[in-house]
Amino acid sequence: METGNLTEIIEFLLLGLSEDPELQSLLFGLFLSMYLLTVWGNLLLILAVISDSHLHTPMYFFLSNLSLVDICFTSTTIPKMLHNIWTQSQAITYAGCITQVYFFTLLAGLDDCLLAVMAYDRYVAICHPLHYTVIMNPRLCGLLVLMCWVVNDVHSLLECFLMLKLPFRTHLEIPHFFCELYQMVQLTHSDSPFNDVVMYLCVGLLAVGPFSGILYSYSKIVSSVSMISSAQGKSKAFSTCASHLLVVFLFYCTGMGVYFSSIGAHSSLSSARVSVLYTVVTPMLNPFIYSLRNQDIKSALRRLWGRKP
Repeated sequence: METGNLTEIIEFLLLGLSEDPELQSLLFGLFLSMYLLTVWGNLLLILAVISDSHLHTPMYFFLSNLSLVDICFTSTTIPKMLHNIWTQSQAITYAGCITQVYFFTLLAGLDDCLLAVMAYDRYVAICHPLHYTVIMNPRLCGLLVLMCWVVNDVHSLLECFLMLKLPFRTHLEIPHFFCELYQMVQLTHSDSPFNDVVMYLCVGLLAVGPFSGILYSYSKIVSSVSMISSAQGKSKAFSTCASHLLVVFLFYCTGMGVYFSSIGAHSSLSSARVSVLYTVVTPMLNPFIYSLRNQDIKSALRRLWGRKP
């Protein structure tokens, strides 16, 4: 394969999760089921928040935004994967690949930032309960979500712009089921370290920044809760954070595990299989994690289906 200009690139080949023809039907059914469950669960959560006035609070506003992002997140990768399995084709156009990189980077960053914003919301609710409605007013909530979108949109555009300048081969195989940024960079022939430094620096800042905010918020929460004298009060305070903590744990453990393993992994295909955890499984589980132990959402879902709570 000879190197060429960007205009000569026709398509990439997504190798998927397995090259075994006998497993393709199983993979199609499995991922179609998980995708439909993800869309259904998150959409139901959004409808419950919108339809119930009791849930028109900052916490559920951020949660509905997280559910919307999760729907878009999985829709960026899974439909194309299902299409390739159904048509028995591995091809994706150059424009389609860059588009996947843009939306995947944008939505993954949004997930990260929204989790940090939700941690801040819990910090204000527990540490400053008397001023909660004043601090977390609708204007601030809207600005926080808008800031998340703007920052991550600029980051995604920058990553794609730098990638457009990199020289690719005319026909490339990607050992993944979608066009992932790290895999794309690995397949270029750029000798300049500048692009790599900028890419990894931006990703690092947008990962470390929100994670540091989450750690700071919960350090203050733990300090505040430890001052509560009654065991019932402590339990009630921590129960409001349990679902969010579990989602944060899933997101960061799966995401960081995949990226750290992919750097030193001998098999890119193995890394692709592990990445299913944070690209498919985590968005699928999020609405159930927030719903199963939350009586407000359970009541809203019953009212949504026309049943009395």
